[in-house]
Amino acid sequence: MQTERIVNETKPGDWRERLGRRDPSLRVHLIGIGGAGLSAIARVLLEMGVAVSGSDMQDGPVTARLAQHGATVFAQQTADNLLDQPVDQRPHVVLISSAVHDNNPELAAARQLGLPVVKRVDFLPALLQGRQVIAVAGTHGKSTTTAMIIQVLRAAGLDPGFIVGANLPGLGNAAAGSGPHFVIEADEYDHMFLGLEPTVAVITNVEWDHPDCYPTPSSFRKAFMQFVDRVSRSGLVISCSDDQGAEALRSYTYSRGPRWITYGLNEAADMRAVLRFQPDGDTSAADLVWWHAPAGRLRLRVPGVHNIRNALAALAVSSWCDVPLEQALDSLAHYTGVARRFEAKGEAAGVQVFDDYAHHPTEIMATLAAARQRFPDRRIWAVFQPHTFSRTQRMLYRMGDSFEHADQVIVTDIFAAREADDGSVSSAELVAASPHPAIRHIAGLCECADYLAAHAQAGDIVITLGAGDGYKIGEILLAQLQASEKDG
Repeated sequence: MQTERIVNETKPGDWRERLGRRDPSLRVHLIGIGGAGLSAIARVLLEMGVAVSGSDMQDGPVTARLAQHGATVFAQQTADNLLDQPVDQRPHVVLISSAVHDNNPELAAARQLGLPVVKRVDFLPALLQGRQVIAVAGTHGKSTTTAMIIQVLRAAGLDPGFIVGANLPGLGNAAAGSGPHFVIEADEYDHMFLGLEPTVAVITNVEWDHPDCYPTPSSFRKAFMQFVDRVSRSGLVISCSDDQGAEALRSYTYSRGPRWITYGLNEAADMRAVLRFQPDGDTSAADLVWWHAPAGRLRLRVPGVHNIRNALAALAVSSWCDVPLEQALDSLAHYTGVARRFEAKGEAAGVQVFDDYAHHPTEIMATLAAARQRFPDRRIWAVFQPHTFSRTQRMLYRMGDSFEHADQVIVTDIFAAREADDGSVSSAELVAASPHPAIRHIAGLCECADYLAAHAQAGDIVITLGAGDGYKIGEILLAQLQASEKDG
C-alpha cells in the first residue's frame, strides 16, 4: 500500500544516543557514500558495528571496498533506494554530502518518509562523543599532517580512530580505533569543522579558499575563529607561526582561549626546525629545537619544506599524547606519504609520472618547488586541472603565477565539481593571465595524454595537479608509453 511506504517507524529522535553507545541495531544511510568525506564516516560506522547503507552516482573502488566490509551500496541515487525498503529496515538517520542538491530524488524520499537528514557538521558530534578529538585544520597540509599524526600514534601503540581525506598506505582513509584519541582532518568546506569539539586543534595555515562557501577572506577567517572557539578550554591549539593567517588567529584568541603553542621555521616558534643542510633528493631533514633547546634531528622520506612544517605539527601533537620525542622522530623518519600527495604513479620510456592533489595556488607552488628540489636538473611538466569555476575566477592571476618551478605547463578544462559553468571564466583565460613562457591549454584528458606522449622525453618528470579527475592523464600517458615500448 502507498500509505505503508510513507510511514516512518524508525524512532529517529534517538539516533545520536544510539550512535554514542554503538548500538548494532542502528541503521545509517549515506547519500554520496563514495565521496572522500562520507566514505570515511561509513568505514568508521562499519567498524563500530552500525548497519550502513548508501548510494552514489556510480560504482567505483571506494564503494566496492565499503560493500566488501558489509555496507549495502546502491549505484544510483533514486527514491526507491529508500521507499522500497521494508518499514523495519529503513534507516534511523540519513547523512548527506555537501554535493547533494535539494532536487536529489533520494533526499526527497528521505524527507517524505520523515527521516532525519543531516550533514557532517551535525553528525560528527554524535560519532565522536567520548573521544579525545585531535582536529587538523587549515587551508593546506591537512591530509599530510593528519597522516603523520596517525602514523606516530599508531607506532606508539595508541591505536587512534581517524578520518583523513586521503588513503594511507595499508590503512585506507578511516578507522574506528580502540584508543581514546580520534584524529580527524577538519575540513572547513561547508563549515564541517564547526561540528567538532576538539581537545587538540592544529592550524596549519589560514589562507582564503572555497569562495563558493566563503565569499570573502573575512568570512573565511571568521569560520576559523569559530572553530578555535570550539576547542576545549582545557585543551590545546597548535599553530604554524610562519603563517600570517594563523598568527592573526592566535592574536585574536590567545588571551581568552585554551593553551596555545606554535611551530615553524622562525626563531619565535616553540617547536622549530632549522634547515642547516641541503635536503637530499626525495628526502628532507632539519635540526629540531623544542622550547629553545636542541632536541634532535628530523628526517622525512618526502621532499619539501612544507612537509617539514607538517612534521613539526605532528611532533607537537605526539608530545601532548605523551609519545617520547625520540620515538616520534623515529616514526616520522619512515613516513613516505599518502595517496595523491606527490604520489609516484610509475615510469615508462624514461618518463616519470607523479600526481598531487594541489589545487590552490599556494599548494601548486609548494608541490612544484618540492619537485624542483627533488629533480633539480630534470625537465618538469606541470599538468594542471583547475578545480571549480569560482576558485579559478577569484584566484586567476595567483594561479597563473604558481607554475614558476615547472618548465612546461598544460592547463586542462576546469573541473566543475559541484558547480555549473556560467561562462564567467575559462582555462584559456587562466593561460592568458599567466606569465609562464611555456604554458598552453589542452581541453580534454585524453588530448593532454596524447600531447605528452608525443613531446615528453626520457628523463622528463610529469606531475598532474588538481582535486578532480586529472590524475587520469598520468595513467593514460603511462599506458601509452608502455605500449610504445612494447611496439618499439
